[in-house]
Amino acid sequence: MSAFETFCQTAIDDIRAQGRYREFTPLRKQARRFPYYEGTNGREVLVWSANDYLAMGGHEAVIEAACETARQMGAGAGGTRNISGTSPAHDALEAELAHLHGKPAALLFTSGFVSNQAALSTILASRPAGREHLWQVFSDEKNHASMIAGLKSVPAHVHIFRHNDLAHLEQLLEAAPPEAPRLIAFESVYSMDADIAPLEAICDLAERFGAMTYLDEVHAVGMYGRTGGGVSERDGVAHRIDIIEGTLAKAFGCHGGYITGQSVVVDYIRCVAPGFIFTTSLPPSTAAAALASVRHVRGDHDRRARLFERAETLKRRFDAAGLPRIASESHIVPLHIGEAVLCREVSQRLLEEFGMYATPINYPTVPRGQERLRFTPSPAHTDEMMDALVAALVQILAPAKRQAA
Repeated sequence: MSAFETFCQTAIDDIRAQGRYREFTPLRKQARRFPYYEGTNGREVLVWSANDYLAMGGHEAVIEAACETARQMGAGAGGTRNISGTSPAHDALEAELAHLHGKPAALLFTSGFVSNQAALSTILASRPAGREHLWQVFSDEKNHASMIAGLKSVPAHVHIFRHNDLAHLEQLLEAAPPEAPRLIAFESVYSMDADIAPLEAICDLAERFGAMTYLDEVHAVGMYGRTGGGVSERDGVAHRIDIIEGTLAKAFGCHGGYITGQSVVVDYIRCVAPGFIFTTSLPPSTAAAALASVRHVRGDHDRRARLFERAETLKRRFDAAGLPRIASESHIVPLHIGEAVLCREVSQRLLEEFGMYATPINYPTVPRGQERLRFTPSPAHTDEMMDALVAALVQILAPAKRQAA
C-alpha cells in the first residue's frame, strides 16, 4: 500500500470511529409513487428527506418533455454550448428563469454547486474599473460549501459574519476599506437550520455601503413568492439583489443550476467563468424537463400552499409527541439528535424496522453536537404517513431519552 493509500485508509478509519462514515442507501425512485421508493429486495420505502420538495420529479408534463426532447435531440448535449451549439431548450429555459426572478438575463450551469463556485470565483477574480484593491467579501457563516468554494478559490478578503447577525455584518462593512469593491454573499433559506435570512435588511446595508449582493435561493425557488421566485419575490426585494442563484434540482424536480442578473454581468460570467466554458452543458432533455417544470410551478399556487400546510402539520405533530424539533421558519423540519453514532443509528432503525428513510446529518455539514435528521414533507406526504413516522420516532427515541437521563 502506498503512502497516500495508507493516509486514505487512516482517514477513513478515523471517520468511521467518529460515526461519520457515509454510506449510500440503495433507493430506486418511483416516479408515480413518490414519496415511495424501492429499496433492497423490492421493499417499498417511504422517503422523508428528498429535496424534490414539490414532487415535480414525477410530474407527467415534466417526464413527457424530457422524453420528447430526448427522442428529437438525443441523450446528451455533445459538448459545451460553445462547441456543440445551444439548443432551443437551453435558450427558452434561461429566458424563463430570468423572467421568474425579474432579471434581464440568466445563465445555466450543470449544477447549483457549479453555479455558485463559478459565478463567485469569476466575480472575485475581476478588477472593477478604478478599484484595483482585492474584493472585500462578507459571507454568512452558514453559507453552503459551494459558495465557500467559490470565495476561497481566488484571492479576496473574506469576512465571515455571524449567521443572520445584521449588527455584526454592519460592523464588518464599516471596518472594510471604502475604496475596495464589496460583495455580500448569503442564502435565503438555510437548509440545515431551516431559517430564513432578513433579505430586506441586508439589502439596506448593501445599499448603504455600496456592496453588491449575491443571493443563493436554491432552497426557496419554486416554493416562496407569488410565482415561486423565492424569498426575494415573497419579500419584494428581488430588484434590489444583484445576482440571484438557484437550482433546478430541488423544487423543480430536475437537474442543473443557474444565475440571474443584469445582462452585462451575466454575459461577462458566460465569457470568463471556467466552470461554464469548459463543462459540457445540460442535456437538452434535462433543460426541456426543467422548462416544463418551471412553467407549471409558477402557476400552481395550490401545490405551494399544500407544501407549507404539510410542513406546518408535521411540526405540530412532532411538538405534540414531545420530539426534539429544531425551530423552523421554513418548509424544512429538522429533528435534533445530537450525537453522530446515534443519528446514524436512528436513521438505520427507521429504515430497517419501519421502512422509512431520513438522512442523518452529521459533521461537517453541521457542527459536532448538533447532529440531526432533516425532514422535508412534500405535498404528497399524507396524514397517515405522518402518524406512522411520529410513532416510529417516539419508539426509537424513547430508549435513547431514558439512557441520556
